[in-house]
Parts: sequence; structure tokens; C-alpha cells
Amino acid sequence: MNETLQVRELNAGYGKIPVLRDVSFRIREGEIVAIIGPNGAGKSTLLKTISGLISPSSGEITFKGQSIQGLAPHLVAKAGISHIPEGRRLFANMTVMENLLMGAYASRDNLKMGVLGEVFEMFPVLQERGKQKAKDLSGGQKQMLAVGRGLVSKPTLLMLDEPSLGLAPMLVDSIYEKLRTLRERGLTVLLVEQNVNYALELAVRGYVLENGRIVMEGSSEELADSEHIKEHYLGL
Repeated sequence: MNETLQVRELNAGYGKIPVLRDVSFRIREGEIVAIIGPNGAGKSTLLKTISGLISPSSGEITFKGQSIQGLAPHLVAKAGISHIPEGRRLFANMTVMENLLMGAYASRDNLKMGVLGEVFEMFPVLQERGKQKAKDLSGGQKQMLAVGRGLVSKPTLLMLDEPSLGLAPMLVDSIYEKLRTLRERGLTVLLVEQNVNYALELAVRGYVLENGRIVMEGSSEELADSEHIKEHYLGL
């Protein structure tokens, strides 16, 4: 199995404030890998650094065998990484269809290949509400739109930051049902999630990030059976 993403001894932060400290992990092609950890651990910072929104102070990020650290965010997206940020970051006053089309800004040819049809097959509600403004959607529909916009670029790697955030449990179930469909289709996914139960059910492997450092790694089963995870994340 080919390696899609490799991060080696990554250090990054905001100005002189360090957040990530010597972070190393890898994702193979077709895997769903979860990064779990408490608030403030550096999970979102990690995704922002991979996608070029934050410049690392040291370390290496390799995507499909090529170094990508230092690339502008639009070039990282063009290389095949789609980042769905925490809070969704939709264009609130644009329609559902306009938001989806923004997902293809780096690769307009995807529109000719029927990618919108693939998104509508997964999320029929987006086609039904294509002319509605994003701000008028429900929370679950907004998350579906954010995922759909990310898929329009036909990414090699999809990075999801807290897809369950702010959603009622029933809506979280619906979103994760769709993510399981992506798993079945073989898409490579890096999932950042505070909801450890959902994350470990979906992912094949996981890493635990605490205080900016990777403190544990293993298969989802190994992590779920860990006393540390049970005590600090599952309340068992």
C-alpha cells in the first residue's frame, strides 16, 4: 500500500508560541486515520499546517512522495488535498450550488467529469436546495455542503476537522453514515475529531495528540481498549 502523507518531526505554532512539537505520523493510500485529543492539543493547527495556512518552523510534510511544506494553500489544494475546516467556513450568502462550484476553483475540469452528480448522489438534499443560500441550511445540511464542496475537487486526501461539532446526535449519525460511504469507496481521509467513539469506529488507525505531541498510536481497536483512552476520553 502506497504512502499518501508523511509528516516528520513537525514543529509549528503562532508567532513565537509553539503548538506542535516534533509531530510524526503517516497515512497510507485508502486509509482513514483519526487524530484524537483534547481541546487545545493542536489538532486544528496540524491540519492548517498541512494545508499551508500555517508555515512550520521545522520538520517535513511529504504528499505522494513530494515535499509540500511551504506551498501556498491553493497549490496544496491543487496537489490533491482538500481541507474541510472546523466550523465548516461556508460562504453564507452564496447559494448551495455556488459553494459547491467554489470547491472546483483549482480544477475546473472536474466539473466536466460529472463530479457534481457524484456529490448529489451522496447528498441528494444539496441538489434539492441548490438555489438556497448556505446560511439558511440546517446544521447537518451545512456539514453535508462542506463535505460536498471538499469532494468537488476530487481530492486524493480529504482532511476533516471536527465534523460532529455542534450537531445533534442524530445528525452526527447521518454525517458519519456518509463518511462510511467514502471509506467504502477507498478515499484516503485524515479525521480530526473530539468524539472519540465516532472517530475510532470509522478509522482504521489513530494517533493521540496531547499538548502538541503524539503520545499514543495504534489500530482503532488498540486505542479503544487502552486504559488511557477509556479513562480520559470515553469516561469508562
